Amino acid sequence: MPLFESYDRRIKQIDAVLNSYGIASIEEAKQICDDKGVDVYNVVKDTQPIAFENAMWAYIVGAAIAIKKGQTEASDIASTLGEGLQAFCIPGSVADDRKVGIGHGNLAAMLLKEETKCFALLAGHESFAAAEGAIKIANFANRVRKEPLRVILNGLGKDAAKIISRINGFTYVETEFDYVTGEVKEVSRKKYSDGTRGGVNCYGANDVREGVAILHKEGVDVSITGNSTNPTRFQHPVAGTYKKECLEQGKKYFSVASGGGTGRTLHPDNMAAGPASYGMTDTMGRMHSDAQFAGSSSVPAHVEMMGLIGMGNNPMVGASVAVAVAVSQA
Repeated sequence: MPLFESYDRRIKQIDAVLNSYGIASIEEAKQICDDKGVDVYNVVKDTQPIAFENAMWAYIVGAAIAIKKGQTEASDIASTLGEGLQAFCIPGSVADDRKVGIGHGNLAAMLLKEETKCFALLAGHESFAAAEGAIKIANFANRVRKEPLRVILNGLGKDAAKIISRINGFTYVETEFDYVTGEVKEVSRKKYSDGTRGGVNCYGANDVREGVAILHKEGVDVSITGNSTNPTRFQHPVAGTYKKECLEQGKKYFSVASGGGTGRTLHPDNMAAGPASYGMTDTMGRMHSDAQFAGSSSVPAHVEMMGLIGMGNNPMVGASVAVAVAVSQA
């Protein structure tokens, strides 16, 4: 029985990458991780339990390469994890074309560097996968950072934000947007747990203008959009507008668009374009993103369809940070 999904379509390039670092096989890669005392498989599986087998093995490959390189800085290890993820991309796929594996490694590295102060999962409260990613980032990133990374979730609807905060132990921050002055005011906040989870601020916005104001309020440096709920009328317009305003202010902002890559999805307007269309969410992501991932922010099967691995993009960010920190501390 193959070790993971689409084994025959992946193993040739995986072996080539491993061999270039003096690692004979994927089994030896796992042994290298085991000998280091890092249970990569379960760190990844624990992040998103419904992830495909290939997700765990992709991180095992990346971690083994980082160990082989002798890397000890978490941000460097995170970049190398991207090499492992990229090796799993099926040749000719959307993920392969966009170098999504490398992008994931670089994003995780950014979150582990001191220059990044605040990371936002944009539209995140509408997806449990965003919560999975946020929890892993909050639990691991600050183990190796001097200044703690602030993690926020920002999405459409105050009721949804409150529910996801209560379920996951985040801090629900209720805001009110003044449409005359353009300012957002904090009305109240409720912390649903102590510890790292309680340090994640979760916001719900009534519209795009409030969503942008929330990003300014928190001073977001890096964000990743979701792709499943209300993307065409919230997260992509919020990211694009915030980017424009950051450019006007001379502020650095790195925008990641998660999702896209298939045509007939999500919205009736996409259907008319036919199977050649990448779809509206993909198009909008291209308008603001510095890096564009492929497939769903949450659904493993959709990311697998794009040729990467079977794990949602948001949990993947958390897994990348967690594995990088675990290898660093080992």
